[in-house]
Amino acid sequence: MSDLGHAVAIFRGQRQPRFRIIERKNLWFALSGTLIVLSIVGLFWPGLNLSIDFEGGALITMDNPKGASIEQLDATLAQFNRGDAEIQEVGGEQISIRTDSFGSEGGASEVIDALAEETGAPVSEVTLEDVGPTWGAEISRKALTGLVVVLAAIMLYITLRFELKMALGAIAALFHDVVITAGIYVLLGREVTPETVIAVLTIFGFSLYDTVVIYDRIQENTASLAVVGKEGYAAVVNRSMNEVLMRSVNTSLVVLLPILSLLLFGGETLKDFAFAMFVGTLTGAYSSIFIAAPILVVLKEREPRYRQLQERTQTRRTAMASAQARKEAIVDEAEAQQATAAAAASASGSTVVGPGGSGGPGSKPRPKSKRKPPSKRKRR
Repeated sequence: MSDLGHAVAIFRGQRQPRFRIIERKNLWFALSGTLIVLSIVGLFWPGLNLSIDFEGGALITMDNPKGASIEQLDATLAQFNRGDAEIQEVGGEQISIRTDSFGSEGGASEVIDALAEETGAPVSEVTLEDVGPTWGAEISRKALTGLVVVLAAIMLYITLRFELKMALGAIAALFHDVVITAGIYVLLGREVTPETVIAVLTIFGFSLYDTVVIYDRIQENTASLAVVGKEGYAAVVNRSMNEVLMRSVNTSLVVLLPILSLLLFGGETLKDFAFAMFVGTLTGAYSSIFIAAPILVVLKEREPRYRQLQERTQTRRTAMASAQARKEAIVDEAEAQQATAAAAASASGSTVVGPGGSGGPGSKPRPKSKRKPPSKRKRR
């Protein structure tokens, strides 16, 4: 079967892959560790681009039919002591202005009238979203609380369903997903909105589902200590992952296709949600396979019983390798002696009798022994 046909058979589930995932766990840890460190550095500098829903403030959006420049708008805002406002051109046809919240002081109508006159946009079509700092802080606190509660519930569920070490592996995978997703947001400068938080919480559910499927097969295959003692815990886990690998990959692909359609053809709000879902689904599929299970192997192999089984397996493999090496050495020595004897016999012109007692090509056959047949007894 060709390589392409073999790959198609694996994709369809007709053949089981034999990837050495656990054996290369240090490579996956190094790759993920690098991404996590870069993401954490990005969270401190330059930091997440939080929307006004989290930080508070006012967001003014309007058309710009006159083509007013950012400098002209900045000068207009400076008349109202808002010269530090952030002004951006959106799609070349709209202006987005982010400034401090107007709060109870008012003055929003005067600013909007001045900006509308500068850009030529109708006042009725100017949108204003004003969120106070207290409301933004409350939204941030609730989002963080929801994140902590979800992680605690997931850890409790997996501990009750499987065991604590599996729960630790799953939480590590979820932490991996959140940090790397945040790092990608920092790298691309995308705005973090409440929709992003909803998408992240949704990602948790998908990533957890994938991890539970893998853990269930691992628990089923490692239930027999005889099998674990024969193959080793890491080998059994690697086999278990290969058994469910294409199921996880195909499930992720099915989820990614509709998310990709939203990302390409959805509105701005849907695109923010779809982008977080797309990134989180990719990282979740990766972490379930390359992070959660390898961490479980590291934790389980430190248990005394699995350590003893591993030592016995290693001792048995070493003994078998030594026996095989001795056997090969004996065979090699016998062949060398036979070759030396054959060379000496060829030099002297005699024939060397092999181990079976047969001579070489020039050997004469032994004469048959003439045995006298037994005498017949005469009947009386």
